[in-house]
Formats: sequence, C-alpha cells, structure tokens
Amino acid sequence: MALNVLLQTFRPSFLILTPVCVFLGFSTAFTAQTPINILSVALILIGAISAHISVNTLNEYADYKSGLDFLTVKTAFSGGSGALPEQPKMAAAVLFSGLLTLSLTIGIGLYFIQTYGIHILPMGLIGTLLIISYTPWINRSPLLCLIAPGLGFGVLMVVGTHVLISDSFTILPWLVSLTPFCLINNLLLLNQYPDIDADKSVGRKTFPIAYGTRKSSQAYAGFILVAYSLIVLLVMTGELPELCLIAVAPLILSLYALTGAYRHSSQIGQHPKYLASNVAAAILTPLLLAVSIIAG
Repeated sequence: MALNVLLQTFRPSFLILTPVCVFLGFSTAFTAQTPINILSVALILIGAISAHISVNTLNEYADYKSGLDFLTVKTAFSGGSGALPEQPKMAAAVLFSGLLTLSLTIGIGLYFIQTYGIHILPMGLIGTLLIISYTPWINRSPLLCLIAPGLGFGVLMVVGTHVLISDSFTILPWLVSLTPFCLINNLLLLNQYPDIDADKSVGRKTFPIAYGTRKSSQAYAGFILVAYSLIVLLVMTGELPELCLIAVAPLILSLYALTGAYRHSSQIGQHPKYLASNVAAAILTPLLLAVSIIAG
C-alpha cells in the first residue's frame, strides 16, 4: 500500500513525456554524426526522469501541506494524484523522494560538468531552480507559470541532451525545442482550468486565474500556431527533412482540445477527452519529430 501511494505521487502516466523530450534531443545530436556514448545517454535519461519525479513529488507534498489537495476535484489530468489525503502518514516519504531524486539529478549533472566542462552549468542551475521554485514561487507568477513547463521539458531537456551527447552548441536543437516548449506549456495550461478556484484559494496566480480562460485559450491557440508553423518553416528552409512534416499530424488533437477549452472553459475537467487530446499532442508531436529527424 505504501509503495503504491508513493508511486501515485510520481504521476507515472506523465513520466513518458521525459524520455520523449530526451529522444528529441538525441535525434538532433544524431544528425551531427557524433559518436554516441551509451553511458551518457543512460545517465541523461536517468537524470531527466529523476528531475521529473522530483518536481512531481515536491508539488504533491506542497499541495498536501497547503490544503490544496483537499479542495481540488481529481481527474486523470488535473487536481493532483490525491494519494496523500488518503494516506497522510506517507507525506514525509513523498518529501524524501522528491529531495532524493533532486539530489540524484544534481549528482548526475555534476558528473557531466566534471566530464565535459563548466559550460553546461547554466542549464543545470536553471533546471534545478525550476524544480525547487515551481510550486512555492513560480505558480504565483502568471507569465512564469505559463512558460516554466516548456522551458524545463522542451528547452532544457532537448537542448541539454543535444549538448551532452554532441558536446556542441548549434542552432538546430534550440529551434526544434520550441515546438515541445509551446506544446508542453499548453499541456499544463489546459490542466489548470479545472483547478482555478482551488488554486486561487491557496494563493496561486496561474495564467487562467490572472487572465481568465478566454485569454488563456487565446494563448493556447498562439502556442499551437508557433509549434506547428515552426516545423513547416524548418522543413521549407531545409533545416529539417521533409519527412518531419508528419509531426504536424497531431495538430488535429491540439485543435480538438482548443475547441473544448472554448466550449467548456473551467468545466473542461468534466470532459476528459479534450484533456486527453491535449496530452496526446504534447507527446506525439515531439516523438514523431524525433523519429522523422533520424529517419530523414
């Protein structure tokens, strides 16, 4: 029972996003024809997954301590796991898990700094800051809260993976990372709609709280436009192979989720098919992009 509670706070259904983002960074490094170090790839993946687990568990612990867990309506995509209100004695274990996985991520980062040099330190510091500050501070700044998920997963994981594998800073991974940046921002943005009232009651100030669901949906539409237009543009300019156009296919899922956002607003949690489409688009798009970059 205790292990099951702990695993629930890891939010395992969302952890698939991490290897997908690492895979996208791997794909751009692969095109550079750099010899692949299997140990480095394994450590990158472990460090990235540990970072994801850390931010999830620290968020779960903070939501339990603030009382937010008792106010949200749980869905498969929003409101937290609900594990700690049912087993409050596991709170300390969840906090320990968050700190342990954060320490593991930092340890792997220090190994890479020792191996490749100090030039990768800034990305590591930003990533660590995002993990530590996401729940207590970032969620109280609408704009930071809007872009923090995409920055952590879309930019830092993709570009960081590319740099650690190829040991080079090139423009391509930065450009490619903007697609998951936009879609992962949308992933968290839409999931905040059902939690508006509960989040507001504990002092959070997410983008939907500050600007309402209509403007949030407009921001969602803007991210969609940038994410998929960029893929087409990079193909047209020859930066990506034509096969990458297949990664535009999940656009239909994003548009479907957008219709749900406009139609149901803060009640979208009662219509999980829209939230599911949003999650699917955020995962399938970078996955298809990575596969087509390698194949092309």
